[in-house]
Amino acid sequence: MSDNSTRKAAIAAAIILVVVAVVFLAMPGIVIALGDISPWLGYAATVIFILGFFAIFWLRSRYQQRKHSGS
Repeated sequence: MSDNSTRKAAIAAAIILVVVAVVFLAMPGIVIALGDISPWLGYAATVIFILGFFAIFWLRSRYQQRKHSGS
């Protein structure tokens, strides 16, 4: 792995983590607002946010595998 690709991967991971941190900081307000409408909407939003966090890194790893395998 070259120095440039390592740097790009680190920058991408940092950007993803910053965006996720901002979303998680806003999450309590969003969940409370949705919970006022219906508790199930609050639960659904929480599950979507948490699964989304893992989905981002899962999709990125699949992209990296496909990129490095030459497919």
